[in-house]
Amino acid sequence: MLAERQGCPSRGEDHFPETHLIPLVIEAALGRRSTVDIFGTDSPTPDGTAIGDYIHVTDLAHAHILALQQLEAGNSVLLNLGTGHGYSVRKVIAAVQTVTGRTVPARETPRRAGDPAVLVAAAGRVAEKLGWTPKYSELTEIVRTAFQWHKAQVEARPRLRMTFERHLELA
Repeated sequence: MLAERQGCPSRGEDHFPETHLIPLVIEAALGRRSTVDIFGTDSPTPDGTAIGDYIHVTDLAHAHILALQQLEAGNSVLLNLGTGHGYSVRKVIAAVQTVTGRTVPARETPRRAGDPAVLVAAAGRVAEKLGWTPKYSELTEIVRTAFQWHKAQVEARPRLRMTFERHLELA
């Protein structure tokens, strides 16, 4: 696709309200969100923040295509999807700052009840059943392409930007 040849991914995620960490941090880097909440700094992890498994939207789509092909062949299987590698909230924020060259305002808040300290998928079964492995497993690459996509969406759609800013004012 033309956008991808020009260095900007043509696929990304955009929903309201946003709940996923990487888009939330990118919104803060773009000035579309005043701060990013870090829910808990007392987890039993190296930097005290929760560790999650982050997957690139293209890898997610590819895995779904492979799963649909299995369904068409009459095979059904339940799988968790992930890269098998986790990154802490602080590492995600640092990666966004590195990729964007912008400071991300963050606010430490108490840990939410029920949030696990570490949530990382076991990726072996999806590799075995679907032959899937992630193409984008490095956090900086995931963040780089997500940032390019989000930035392009805001720049290309001024009406969306105004609507988005209005939603943030109401939130």
